[in-house]
Amino acid sequence: MQRPSRSLFLGALLLALSACSLEAPEAEAPTAAVPESSALTGPCAGNTSFQIGSGIYDVTGPAAELGMMGYAMIDQKTAGIHQRLRARAFVISSPCNGKRVAFVSADLGQIFQGVKQQVVERLQAKYGTLYTDANVVLSATHTHSGPGGFSHYALYNLTILGYDQQNFEAIVDGIVQAIIRANTNLAAGTIRINSGDLLNASINRSPEAYLLDPSAERGQYAYDTDKKMTMLRLQATDGTEVGALNWFAVHGTSMGNDNLLISGDNKGYASYLFEKAKGSNYLASKTFVAAFAQSNEGDVTPNIYGGTNGGGANDFESTELAGSKQYTLAKSLYDGATQPLTGAVDYRHTYVKMDAVPVAPQYTDGASHSTCTAAIGVSMIAGAEDGPGYGKEGATCADVHDLWSAFTCAVTTTPCQGEKPIVLETGSQTPYPWTPEVLPLQVVTLGNLALVAVPFEMTTMAGRRLRQAVLTQLAPTGVDQVVIAGLSNAYAGYLTTREEYAKQDYEGASTHFGPWQLAAVQQETEKLAVALRNGTTVAAGPTPRDLRNDQTTLQTGVVFDDKPLWVDFGSVDTDASASYTRGQTVSVRFWGAHPKNNLRRQGSFLQVQRKSGTSWVTVAYDWDWETKYKWQRNNCAPTLACSYVTIEWKIPSTTTPGTYRIRHDGDWKSGWDGLIRAYTGYSREFTVN
Repeated sequence: MQRPSRSLFLGALLLALSACSLEAPEAEAPTAAVPESSALTGPCAGNTSFQIGSGIYDVTGPAAELGMMGYAMIDQKTAGIHQRLRARAFVISSPCNGKRVAFVSADLGQIFQGVKQQVVERLQAKYGTLYTDANVVLSATHTHSGPGGFSHYALYNLTILGYDQQNFEAIVDGIVQAIIRANTNLAAGTIRINSGDLLNASINRSPEAYLLDPSAERGQYAYDTDKKMTMLRLQATDGTEVGALNWFAVHGTSMGNDNLLISGDNKGYASYLFEKAKGSNYLASKTFVAAFAQSNEGDVTPNIYGGTNGGGANDFESTELAGSKQYTLAKSLYDGATQPLTGAVDYRHTYVKMDAVPVAPQYTDGASHSTCTAAIGVSMIAGAEDGPGYGKEGATCADVHDLWSAFTCAVTTTPCQGEKPIVLETGSQTPYPWTPEVLPLQVVTLGNLALVAVPFEMTTMAGRRLRQAVLTQLAPTGVDQVVIAGLSNAYAGYLTTREEYAKQDYEGASTHFGPWQLAAVQQETEKLAVALRNGTTVAAGPTPRDLRNDQTTLQTGVVFDDKPLWVDFGSVDTDASASYTRGQTVSVRFWGAHPKNNLRRQGSFLQVQRKSGTSWVTVAYDWDWETKYKWQRNNCAPTLACSYVTIEWKIPSTTTPGTYRIRHDGDWKSGWDGLIRAYTGYSREFTVN
């Protein structure tokens, strides 16, 4: 999450207010006996045979008049589609021990706790106890260009103007359908792993905070962001390519806060390129799936050349640049993957009351500490370096330099939160906290690879410390690689090191549970790793709230759609030209209707069609990079309920010459009987030379 809107978001926070040193390296636990389920001994020793399946499904929400999730800009509302958002699922099981895991990377800003709760609930309604909290990992790519309103906690719906059930349902159902497809497609196969560095694709957006980490620690790394991409190649024993799954840390902020078109941002574009190269069919129940999953991207921006409005210098060009770089390396790693994953699938999961964790001295500065009631700092509303908001970053009670910080440090800051000047204590709001405090931690092993799923945006060094802590515990079992799966299973802001927290940049101010939050996460995650190493169970932990029935909203549905009396829905208002050449853009405007009437998931609001004899062949849809579906309210008198729909097609350089047309599909709601009816419109025929 990034840059909040200025006066409106600050005003909401102030309204809410009126209503209401160094980390020592973690101690190494004593080496324990390797359990029977280890990759080194027992029935799974040397195992390279897995059951693998992949699935993909549409999670695109309302494409008009719903606030976007990420930049917290109240006036950034959806007004069309550039890319559809998708959930990409992989189910992996090891027959040697009978265990399985489902991993989903979804084109979303976050995975909120209510989403995970209802996904697992629906899976259990279908499969019984086959899937649980413990063996389902849901991870967001962190695009900032998707519709919001799908959290059950108030802070994340604030600038969206409340909860949106339609979007929530699209996301939950899409994730469930992707997992069902992956489960149905299970077949014997192997998983090969490869990794490599991706340079010139990311920079640290809070370099001064990073420099506060110990120099000896920083000296162990060549860069101030993680450049490593870890790739898994999943292939069935019959040779069928099942999918590609990789992790690389970079924010989904190539698109800025002035963009109003739904987009998967750079990771969505990278997935699109890979899947297009493999001939994936988004409408098929079984097809090749390529997921570009998120990692510890907390302080990592893709905007290496700078930019404005939170994104790159140009929204679409910046997305194309960052996405194509990730795709290029991913394809190379995929093609060169030869090392098989060896061992078994296993997992441990627990819930932790993150606002009340006693942290042992070996994880801190040598003294006992505790986490704090969740709160955000003044610098959170200042935004990040690549998207400034209100005020300046770095407001800290250790160095007060303005009246606002002086006031918050004197009146609202608690000793537990250390240097943070508190602007809003989200954890103490009533009747429910504005952010979750009972949060999931999870460690999954896929043979010799461990995934650490965290509900935070971890900074580079925070992720490095947690990876090393888990590797230390799991190395005796044969694990030799650890990956952070960021923004997983729930969401509660950022996670910095203790040293970075002291700087109180945007990331530190957004670390909810105080200066020792990372130490607490290391301590509790190590317990999961030790349990995996020793083959022991862990306690489930406290049950998080289920707030599905406690939502409020200012969102409105569609009352009815209207049009001038002399036209039909789907009629052309501005038609195409008679002919075009490659590289030009076709633009057609239709009399349309509101896209909230039918999200057309697993479908499309547009088709670019080429004439073939007496029939028409579709060559592009609303998820293709070269198309744009744009919606605009047309306040036609007297009802103010008319809509313009503009379809754009930038003709690719590889387009086959011939006769083409633009087709628009939509749905309109009657003001007389309330029924929703489909309509279709066509442009004139035109030639491409």
